[in-house]
Amino acid sequence: MKSVIFIAIAFGFSLQSSAQQSREWTLTECIEYALAHNLNIKQQEDNVRQQEITLSTSRNSRLPDLNGSIGENFSFGRALTVDNTYQNRNTQSTSFSLGTSIPLITGGRLPAQVKVNRLNLQAALQDYEHARENVMLSVTSAYLEAIYQKDLVAVAERQVELSQAQVRRMELLFQNDKASEAELSQIRSTLANDELSLTQQRNSYMLALLELSQLLELDTPEGFDVARPLEVTLPLNGAGDQGTAGQGEVLPLKGAGGSLNGAGDQGTGGSLPEGIYNEALGIKPQILAEQTRLQSAEKSVLVAKSALYPSLHFNAGIGTSYYNTSGYATTGFGPQLRDNFNQYFGVSLSIPIFNRLSTRNSIRSARLQVHAQQVRLDQAKKSLYKEIQQAYYNAVAASRQCESSDAALASAQTAFELMQRKYENGKATGTDFQDAKTRYLRAESQQIQSRYTYLFRQKILDFYRGQPLQ
Repeated sequence: MKSVIFIAIAFGFSLQSSAQQSREWTLTECIEYALAHNLNIKQQEDNVRQQEITLSTSRNSRLPDLNGSIGENFSFGRALTVDNTYQNRNTQSTSFSLGTSIPLITGGRLPAQVKVNRLNLQAALQDYEHARENVMLSVTSAYLEAIYQKDLVAVAERQVELSQAQVRRMELLFQNDKASEAELSQIRSTLANDELSLTQQRNSYMLALLELSQLLELDTPEGFDVARPLEVTLPLNGAGDQGTAGQGEVLPLKGAGGSLNGAGDQGTGGSLPEGIYNEALGIKPQILAEQTRLQSAEKSVLVAKSALYPSLHFNAGIGTSYYNTSGYATTGFGPQLRDNFNQYFGVSLSIPIFNRLSTRNSIRSARLQVHAQQVRLDQAKKSLYKEIQQAYYNAVAASRQCESSDAALASAQTAFELMQRKYENGKATGTDFQDAKTRYLRAESQQIQSRYTYLFRQKILDFYRGQPLQ
């Protein structure tokens, strides 16, 4: 724990020393940089390329092949001669051949295999898109956390400025014998505590920046900062409350056809979670990937069944040879190659009869893979629905928390301003003033947190509807 605090403090000093060189990154810039440098995305890109190669291989299986061969053979010892006697002789032979084979009928194996590999490529592309979405979600969450911590730093700085003003006021009162040394010491202690809180909050902000920079795969977090969004209107169920939680216009939380808190409202696909779920089923890459794999598994059954049917190949080739036998006169190498030149072509039909039940078991295994993939698809759908349901009710809670935190902040601010006037007029003690300030600080922090939570929960729901996170 001490090492973490030390790193945070050291990180804070290094960033403060290079504050003039810091560049503030927007959420869009963070997401784009992460998508370009994330290692998991790069692995998915390699997987897509591998599937492209596999698809190309299966497509090219329809083309004729071409093979050449050269043989050199030596024979020693007794051998049968043309006059049906055995003699000791040495024989040397050289052969050259060039042949091709073209698949004509394969029981549907080749076209089915092409379809399987094409579907596997589509699934890999969906996996790639899913990896991108996961990175975008992680970066958005870390970015909003950094902005939240940055706003808390601003709150802590305002508290320090307020305490400094109170210290200066108390020093003047003390110099004019209108305040005791104890009161001055108390307000100075309050300032010291506020400065400590500011230091701790800055450390929390630096750790949030560190986490975000690691998600972006930055070499170093030095000079890295996040841009605070502009102040915008953040409607809470159409209330139009003011906040600083987002960049641009933030719409009220709605489902497919109703307000967020109307849990029973009907949208285009049913009640709100079900409506969002029905939208997500057709666009979320993790679902599309599993659906594509199910289609691929079904095509794999056809590949296995193709072994039940005959296969027909066309074969053709050319060749020549040279022979040299000891004890016999032979013509030269070139004339023999010319005289022994031959050509051939034909077709070969292979009819499966019995292969130890291997084909039957391959078909059964392929059908079992279809069932297993259907289970994985159902699991992915259930997981997606649970995620959407959780995100929806988290958004409901965040919306209500925003309303409560706004009311709490307004009440705490009013109480603090009244206590501040009473304290400045000598009608309240320093303890009463500090308690009111603490409650005001806590309410302001909670209000900031609730608004960023609200914004993030809304972005999650928009994400499931297919809207970009930037």
